[in-house]
Amino acid sequence: MLSLVVVALATAALARVSGPVQPGQPAPALRLPKADGTAVSLADNRGKVVLVDFWASWCGPCKASFPALDALYQELRDRGFEVIAVNVDQRRADANAFLADKPHTMSVVFDPEGTAPSAYGVTGMPTSFLIGRDGRVRFVHIGYTSKTVDAYRREIEQLLAETTEE
Repeated sequence: MLSLVVVALATAALARVSGPVQPGQPAPALRLPKADGTAVSLADNRGKVVLVDFWASWCGPCKASFPALDALYQELRDRGFEVIAVNVDQRRADANAFLADKPHTMSVVFDPEGTAPSAYGVTGMPTSFLIGRDGRVRFVHIGYTSKTVDAYRREIEQLLAETTEE
């Protein structure tokens, strides 16, 4: 148990030192399970604009950001926009209680071990990464306020308007 705590603290310290993945960098690979056990993969969404959002049930701002992101997803999904909402709660019951109060259609995946937030250098909740059709991080948001959703909308519209050459 002590070694697990030491590893968790070391991982958190490294994330603080290096900080989040920066715009222009390739998005780290992501493959995590949904509640039904099926996996959601960032690679499977290549060619789409994807918002990867890290959230937790204990995060106050997540209570506002979660439904806002789902509304954006419902509005823009037919144009090639996806949301992968990564829950980092260690206790699944906490996440389930949060989700019971927040109906949603976007993909919600679970990472109680914290491997994905570590790979992305997440330093706070919520943190989201907007990834272009080319698989590169284009925008990073740490935290959430009522103005954040306007920034998301502008950035998503910008990325949906872009084309990629492969």
